[in-house]
Amino acid sequence: MAIKELAYAAQQHLQAGTGGSFKRAHIYELLAAFFGFNSYAALTGQAVLTEYGGGAEGDGQAVGKRCAKLGFTSTIAQLVVSLLPVFIAERRIGLVPLSDLVAWLRDDCTEEYFEWREGYRNKTLSPILLDGLTDAANKGNALAHYALALLTAPDDEGDHELGSSYWYSQGLAGRVLVGVEKEWSDAYARGLEMAKAYSVHLREAARLGNEQALLDLAERFGDAAFFERSHHDVSDDPWRVAEIADRLGRPSDTRKWLTAAAETGDTEAMRRLIEEFGHADLQQCWTWLYLARLFGTDLTASEHYAIHEDGSRYNDDVGGPAFLDGRDGVKLVPLDPKQDAAARRAAEALFQQI
Repeated sequence: MAIKELAYAAQQHLQAGTGGSFKRAHIYELLAAFFGFNSYAALTGQAVLTEYGGGAEGDGQAVGKRCAKLGFTSTIAQLVVSLLPVFIAERRIGLVPLSDLVAWLRDDCTEEYFEWREGYRNKTLSPILLDGLTDAANKGNALAHYALALLTAPDDEGDHELGSSYWYSQGLAGRVLVGVEKEWSDAYARGLEMAKAYSVHLREAARLGNEQALLDLAERFGDAAFFERSHHDVSDDPWRVAEIADRLGRPSDTRKWLTAAAETGDTEAMRRLIEEFGHADLQQCWTWLYLARLFGTDLTASEHYAIHEDGSRYNDDVGGPAFLDGRDGVKLVPLDPKQDAAARRAAEALFQQI
């Protein structure tokens, strides 16, 4: 069901129940009021409608007030207040904040149960939600573009490459394909369409300033625009951001984001800061080392262990030749007492902040 079909059905429902006449624009505004928004434009800027298995709790008082503003009599308004919730419940219509949808699609939402997710598996969303996303994206909503990008993004195994480029090219050349040949060609064509949609929506979300999209653009396509911005308001793992900066050959950004990771208690980030960026500031290196100890990690301790030829940990039951793997502990030149005391104080201060 598309949003226009939903609005038409609601229009027919209210007109039949009240005997009044409703413009389609009225229906959109009444839906927005039911879900607590001052206008339908405000609703579509922050959320999308969907169909799900639960019941939505609406604001009947707001619906009544909106009816009055739209010029309906109090009698009609009272009927709408009673009829609209019934329609919404029967159609199982709910509301999804765009920020929640993006969190779910990124697989980094909290353990809290979002009711709208009921019945959804493998990110298969309702037609009305997808219609709402497309409409919001067409109006320049960055979050909607980013959600659509996430819906079309290739997985870690590159699902956009499924199918056969050979049979696809044969079909383009005019060969009539049947059976498995056509299936492989069609699968490859769908992959191309998905890849194109992903790139278009991701780039548009980035152009509109969505920082998660900018970061994904850097990771997927090597676009450094994320790192060229002066301000960042991104909730992503700073270690991931540091890794992307490293792959793009941006050492100053790598150090910046490793520092952000270290300041959250990431001892591996502390190790990298010492080993890769600590040559110019010995006192800061000792600060990281002391901070790691406060988190229970001794960076000066070596870690060596036996492995099999394939890199897995050595198992005596399997037997065979063993190889040594691991890493040496961090080695630092001692500080003078005054600097050492300052490093310890700095580490303690950081620990208390964390």
